[in-house]
Amino acid sequence: MKSIKPSRIKKLKWGAAGCGRFTEFTFIPTLHLLRRSSLNSVFSGDIKRAKDIAEKNGAPNYFNNYDEFIKSDIDAVYVGSANDHHYEEVIKAAEAGKHILCEKPIAMTSAEAEKMINVCKKNNVQLSINYSTRFHPLILKAKELIDKQMLGKLISINLNYNFDMPPSSNYRFVKAKGGGPLRDVGTHMIDLLRFFGGEITGINGVMDNIIYQSEVEDFAAAICNYKNGGYGYFNVSFNSKKAFNRIEILGHKGTISIDQLIGVKNATSKLNILLESEARKTFRKRANKFFNLLKSVQKSFLQNEEPLITGEDGYINLRLMEELERKCHR
Repeated sequence: MKSIKPSRIKKLKWGAAGCGRFTEFTFIPTLHLLRRSSLNSVFSGDIKRAKDIAEKNGAPNYFNNYDEFIKSDIDAVYVGSANDHHYEEVIKAAEAGKHILCEKPIAMTSAEAEKMINVCKKNNVQLSINYSTRFHPLILKAKELIDKQMLGKLISINLNYNFDMPPSSNYRFVKAKGGGPLRDVGTHMIDLLRFFGGEITGINGVMDNIIYQSEVEDFAAAICNYKNGGYGYFNVSFNSKKAFNRIEILGHKGTISIDQLIGVKNATSKLNILLESEARKTFRKRANKFFNLLKSVQKSFLQNEEPLITGEDGYINLRLMEELERKCHR
């Protein structure tokens, strides 16, 4: 990893911006598991919500003014707000010298993402994006097998992330706030396709409303061309009540499948490996992938080193989503 400037921080004081369900039930409880991190400040547009979350979790400070929040006694910020707030909140955090873990997608547009990255570099702060799926041990095992050429030449990678979410007042159904399954969970699939197969040179697909009618799509699917050959495919939706959501990686000499990993939290996932001239192998693993990501981010922030997932990853993933949206006229 690239080191920029040593840090003398021994324990990270975090601020949480945005008090949605993920912040309350995943980020903060996971943060409490880390010995070298603590929650010091909470921000929400609703001061009662900020106070409630802060008091429940032992944070001494809470705000409904972001400028006051960012001046509080914190070293790092978790930006867990709605997508359309990421740009402003990351910029202000970077200018205040705070390291940042930002929710996906990084921003509303790739132009915003590019400026966010540049401001972070200018202010010597680290920026990482919450693509936690990369940190599951079975994902890392699959990546290892691909990199060691155990599957032979890569032919295709197939990813699915489908669940049921009827239209509501949630920001995920507001186009101006970056709603829809492509930006909500498709961004995870694009990131995983790149993690497994390398950089993507082109993307085509469809975006549609098959079950639910709203101003955002309820279904998106795409096929991607890899720079090094082979194809990636994914489909995501808000309209399926029962879905397997499996991963399939097909190579000339072997195949990998992973079940019970995408879209589930801390479940026992299953990896199947079928290689040429070998018997099928099956591995099961229960893991907290967000804990693994947060632990890695903590280390990067404490040492002021480039994180494993960077702002550039968020930028590239967003560029690919924008390309698909243009081709689908959404």
